Amino acid sequence: MPLVDSHCHFDFDAFAPDRAEVWARSVANGVGALIIPGVSIPQWRHLFALVDSEPDWYGAVGVHPWWVKDLALAPQQLRRALIERVERERRRGGCVAIGECGLDANIDTSMEAQLAVFEAHLIAARERCLPLIVHVVRAHNEVIRMLKKLTPPKGGVIHAFSGSREIAEAYIELGFSLGVGGTITYARAAKTRNTLAGVGLENLLLESDAPDMPHAGRQGERNSPEYLPTVAEILAELRGISVDDVICQTEKNTRALFAI
Repeated sequence: MPLVDSHCHFDFDAFAPDRAEVWARSVANGVGALIIPGVSIPQWRHLFALVDSEPDWYGAVGVHPWWVKDLALAPQQLRRALIERVERERRRGGCVAIGECGLDANIDTSMEAQLAVFEAHLIAARERCLPLIVHVVRAHNEVIRMLKKLTPPKGGVIHAFSGSREIAEAYIELGFSLGVGGTITYARAAKTRNTLAGVGLENLLLESDAPDMPHAGRQGERNSPEYLPTVAEILAELRGISVDDVICQTEKNTRALFAI
């Protein structure tokens, strides 16, 4: 079964010089599809132009917390913009989610501004019955509170999950999957590794977050979807199961969540 990269910023400039070659290597390594999250409104056009060029690439519309400071729209206007883009891209089959969106306590954008933008995404996901791709850094309590308040009917994924078993179970109870990426390649990430070894495999998706989140031993390098098999291998090792079992179940999980 092919791997599905559930979170890859393949539209970023880091891949501009050799995107086709990287994809060819990824396919050769067993990656069969990937999902490209939205990060800002100006980026959506390029993102979906790429999605239209390759049948196994899918997109999402969203404003990442890092780009909230550049957002010129009020939350209600953003909600309309999200819905309009969803409808436009859904007709061509390329839009499968709302996001990347969420909360990040490590940036200087106020939490008040981030919360208003996150709420707009939650409402859009509810109105268009799409899963949500969530970015969360040092803000699990706030994100969980918002998800309880405006639970998306199709759930979603907590991108690059890092945290305790208790936090993981809270997200799973709300209908969310957990994104598993390069963090587990680091032995020092013991809490996250232990958590992801213990929750149900049916709740996990594999992701590269390329060009970010380089694996242990590749610090400072561009990450790539071609390295996703390493994440599958380490997750299998942590759980004491076969790599084939990890690939088969996570592919099933990803395709079911995003209806691809």
